[in-house]
Amino acid sequence: MELDSFRGVVPFVAVAEEKSFRRAAQRLQVSPAAVSKAIATLEEDVGHALFTRTTRAVALTRQGELFFERCQQALAAVRGAREALASAHKEPSGRLGISVPFIAAKLLTPALALLSSRFPSLTFDVRVNDQLSRFAEEPVDVAVRIGTLATSSLVARKLQKTRLLTIASPAYLAKHGTPAKPAQLHQHRCLIIRGPDNKPRAFWLSTGELALKPTLLVDHGPTLIDAALAGLGITQGFDFMVDELIRDGKLVELIPEYSVPGPDIFAVCPAGRRASANVRAAFDALAEVF
Repeated sequence: MELDSFRGVVPFVAVAEEKSFRRAAQRLQVSPAAVSKAIATLEEDVGHALFTRTTRAVALTRQGELFFERCQQALAAVRGAREALASAHKEPSGRLGISVPFIAAKLLTPALALLSSRFPSLTFDVRVNDQLSRFAEEPVDVAVRIGTLATSSLVARKLQKTRLLTIASPAYLAKHGTPAKPAQLHQHRCLIIRGPDNKPRAFWLSTGELALKPTLLVDHGPTLIDAALAGLGITQGFDFMVDELIRDGKLVELIPEYSVPGPDIFAVCPAGRRASANVRAAFDALAEVF
């Protein structure tokens, strides 16, 4: 491939990520004028304006967004190739950034213990939240995600299948009775998760989605389980969240014949990071533990 194809790409990606010519120049250790000239030349080469510029902000145009996505993948692949060579005979060490949603955080700790026992030089920076990680903007190497992956630019490894169970505490059932069919859930106090659209999520059952009036509406899955344990009502939870509680008799699975598979759990990373010794070790440990 011609060398000119890469001219201006690194400054372009830096400006797109920093949203500033000045910060991009600081990052690349060159002058803002040099960055501006490189972008102008690149825009002339590709025949499109890649940024809109005002005195206060820099933003990608629609063509710029498309170009940025492809260039970011290309640079990630190059970094990954360099890391693959550097880490071919290198043990995992240093910082490993991991992002995990609240409901899967409980599963992460054993994986960290396994990694720590195998590679004592590793340190961990864990972010627990339900926001999708933006790898280009956050210091995250590996993310645990639940459900369908929205982009094919990530490398994914399936960790676990899930099942969605309907549950309540023995104390609640003793007081309010045990539903035998989905329709009877309308007569009960229901604990509901709030979706990303800020609306109550329906229960998922083999008969279809069942919209129920919430007694408790919350945006934090573990809080629903705690509320069910306290006898507040009936809720749904993933099997990995409640299996042990069911075995211990603290919760009871309801209408099991109507339960359905839940979304799969994945470990994901940018394509260019898959060859990193730290990322490979994290993928292996997560797969073993999950």
